[in-house]
Amino acid sequence: SSRHGLHDIEALENTDSDIGVCGWLLVSLSILLMLVTLPISIWMCIKIVKEYERAIIFRLGRILRGGAKGPGLFFILPCTDSFINVDMRTITFDIPPQEVLTKDSVTVSVDGVVYYRVQNATLAVANITNADAATRLLAQTTLRNVLGTKNLAEILSDREEIAHSMQSTLDDATDDWGIKVERVEIKDVKLPLQLQRAMAAEAEASREARAKV
Repeated sequence: SSRHGLHDIEALENTDSDIGVCGWLLVSLSILLMLVTLPISIWMCIKIVKEYERAIIFRLGRILRGGAKGPGLFFILPCTDSFINVDMRTITFDIPPQEVLTKDSVTVSVDGVVYYRVQNATLAVANITNADAATRLLAQTTLRNVLGTKNLAEILSDREEIAHSMQSTLDDATDDWGIKVERVEIKDVKLPLQLQRAMAAEAEASREARAKV
């Protein structure tokens, strides 16, 4: 998948020669306009991105060769260039409680938390409309799918293994979006009230039996 991602990045960035004669004419006019209006135009052309951000520059709608810019200063042309800032910091979100039917036909409510970050800003902008929303929705469906293959005892005892399986599945699925899923944690497993009572009664009976012995 890493080779596939590198191929996608190269294809996205190899666009300078594809803008055509009209494109180069517009770029030349933009440069001329910038030179004529110096030094005022310099304030429109120089942009700054913070340490934790990267900027994806579009020239005539195409991603500029060289990929993400930053941190620090970068230069754009007026009229022909636009840019999008991408936050590269780790983002945390809660997976809302999901009603899951386990392998042994018990309905449980499970929630969790996911830690992820943008690993490749170019892919995160070009390949997905909203990487954050897509990752959140995918985390919910992945949680249901993974837990649906487990029985109740496994869910209660193997949270770490389930979280690792989710992290691996999410990381593979979001690779083409430039997303790196760093960690997944299962927060809480809520059992049906009747099952809680039955388990409490069973535990009480077991304690009484040991006490009699």
